[in-house]
Amino acid sequence: MATPFLKTGESGSYESAVWPGLKLTRGDRHILLEAPAVMDGLGSSVYGGGMTPLRRIVNIYVDRFYRCDDPERDIADSLRAWGYPSMDTAGLLTAVQLPHASVAEERCDDYGVFCCATAGVSNAARAGVKRTTFPASWTPGTINLMLAVDGRMTPGAMVNAIITATEAKAAALSDLGVRDAETGLSATGTTTDAVVLGVSQRPDWPLLHSYAGTATDLGGTVGRLVYAAVSESLRVAAEARA
Repeated sequence: MATPFLKTGESGSYESAVWPGLKLTRGDRHILLEAPAVMDGLGSSVYGGGMTPLRRIVNIYVDRFYRCDDPERDIADSLRAWGYPSMDTAGLLTAVQLPHASVAEERCDDYGVFCCATAGVSNAARAGVKRTTFPASWTPGTINLMLAVDGRMTPGAMVNAIITATEAKAAALSDLGVRDAETGLSATGTTTDAVVLGVSQRPDWPLLHSYAGTATDLGGTVGRLVYAAVSESLRVAAEARA
């Protein structure tokens, strides 16, 4: 567990201990996760989402008064300003202070998993109950998850890993007592959470993972790391406000 940018100011970098060449870098208003080669990607990011090749994931800070008329355009403009290619790139937006980003990672004989979370719960919400909704909604202040797996996964297993990550995030919020401000019920996330997963698919890994639920080694790892990273990001943010 690490908060690599808590005391580094406007810059800094973190080299993954479980995936050689995977690097997390703090830059101007953003955190960049870049892999040593193109990954199979799956995610809900506003820019570069869906199932697509990925080389990098950029988590961009905006303040809570950000006008979100066209977030995809704003991300594209930022990527150009920083000199990042638009291809093979996923872009996220967050109102969470970037020094509060938390990293958790783990490796075994069949895979390595890296997770970076920026977690804010000012717009915490509970899924599955009647509450105020809109035809389309996007506001900053969300929980963003950047997941990277050095291993081999089927497309179905990648979807399964997203499900497991979401369950782990909800479990962390429940254990921390986070509430939906509108209903008062235990929150399962925020109104605008996002997750992006990149998988190396390197052929030298012997095992192809067809599942990533909580009963599997891989799913168990994803769940533990997401739970830990979300919890730590929220803890650090709470300490900063105290």
